[in-house]
Amino acid sequence: MTKLTPRSKDYSQWYNEIAQELADNSAVRWCMVIKPYGFAIRENIRDVLDKMFKNTGHVNAYFPIFIPKSFLNKEASHVEHFAKECAIVTHYRLMNDPNGKGIVVDPEAKLEEELIVRPTSETIIRNSYKDRIHSYRDLPLLINQWANVVRWEMRTRLFLRSAEFLRQEGHTAHASAEEADIEARKMLDVYNDFCTNFMAISPRLGTKPEHDKFAGAVATYTFEPMMQDGKALQAGTSHNLWQNFAKAFDVKFTNEKNELEYVYATSRWVSTRLIWGLIMAHSDDNGLVLPPALAPLHVVIVPIFKTPEELQQIKEYIQPLIERFETTKLDFHSKYFHDSIPLKRKIDEDTNKSPGRKFNEYELKGVPIRITVWARDIASGMVEVFKRELGEKSAIKLEEVDLHIDQYLYKAQNNLLKKNTEFRETHTFEVDTYEEFKEKIEQGFVMAHRDGTVETADKIKEETAATVRCLPFDLKNEEGKCIYTGKPSSKKVLFARSY
Repeated sequence: MTKLTPRSKDYSQWYNEIAQELADNSAVRWCMVIKPYGFAIRENIRDVLDKMFKNTGHVNAYFPIFIPKSFLNKEASHVEHFAKECAIVTHYRLMNDPNGKGIVVDPEAKLEEELIVRPTSETIIRNSYKDRIHSYRDLPLLINQWANVVRWEMRTRLFLRSAEFLRQEGHTAHASAEEADIEARKMLDVYNDFCTNFMAISPRLGTKPEHDKFAGAVATYTFEPMMQDGKALQAGTSHNLWQNFAKAFDVKFTNEKNELEYVYATSRWVSTRLIWGLIMAHSDDNGLVLPPALAPLHVVIVPIFKTPEELQQIKEYIQPLIERFETTKLDFHSKYFHDSIPLKRKIDEDTNKSPGRKFNEYELKGVPIRITVWARDIASGMVEVFKRELGEKSAIKLEEVDLHIDQYLYKAQNNLLKKNTEFRETHTFEVDTYEEFKEKIEQGFVMAHRDGTVETADKIKEETAATVRCLPFDLKNEEGKCIYTGKPSSKKVLFARSY
């Protein structure tokens, strides 16, 4: 049976062993293969978020993975930020090597203009908006895209950082600066809703410092959850792009005063990095612990039998329960999500695995409920129910199982959120001196004054590995002194080590 490396012994190895249940490193260096169970988690994330976006008026579209190199050159800060990460296509055809050395690039098939493999889509989308937007009546334009992107990450980690990864991108256009900023903040609220009510994680929300904004943005809003080791994860961001990309691509509209004006824009995204967050926030030394709202499988039934006849008896015994499961809906409602989720269940009749191996597998996968049924249970009218989040098992009457499970799934979801919130609160500290800072940054998030300069941020990062994660929305202005330089500061910021 699989035994994981304990978190207390090697936290990094513990993560790798869990992640390998969901994905593998690819033959293509720096890329990953997402296994079916891992992809099922990703599909659940996508499906919930997709409904949230549509409930806020957004529609899906798709744009090319290839971007003309000249497009990146039109927005200076943007190209500077992504230049070292870009994959480039220079030729469009291969050929057999006349010297017998296999397949080579056809030198006659050089592209007139090199193409960049999408690192992000602002440029290609803004260029297309030029042909779609003419009047204020065409605004707002609220587009979402589910896609893959490519960035040459040299230090990769499954789900956290890879050369190719899956993500969602939102790209909107508006008639005013105020409307664009409202949109950027609202979509951060959507992310927060999802993170809190579906991932069962309570993040800190705020604005990225000036030196850490998205390239081309006037403001970047972020949500930063805390992982079990006290580090922060930049789970997703929402950007107010103002008119920067509109000016670069000449995207104008006629306003209500019949004047020609550049549109105001936003962009935002989350990625497969959210799966990293699920693992690191909730899981334990026995494997995944998944919030029921996003679990690929809610209930697994493991019949224990010696003969086909016993299996048939067990299946007939639990058939009324299966029929009730078929109509069971889970209501994980939130501010932006109003649908029900069908209860997902499975009967494991595999005769090639022992019961112990099955128990271990489903515990490792974080299935919230395991029901074990022996042939002897038929006479007693009972079954055994194991609750993954609590690590408890109990005997329950068959006719009460579905109600019991329904109540537990909501309880487990709430328990996970409560534990994450309490952990974040007890591992967040306010300090006034650099000595206190260096002590507390080992334990979690730290609120402290800073002088706002890049130089100071770089020095603190160099000496402590901590960075300014955000300027939290919920912190009021408060006069103080920078913990590093002693210079005046009007507000504390959130520091943390991160991935």
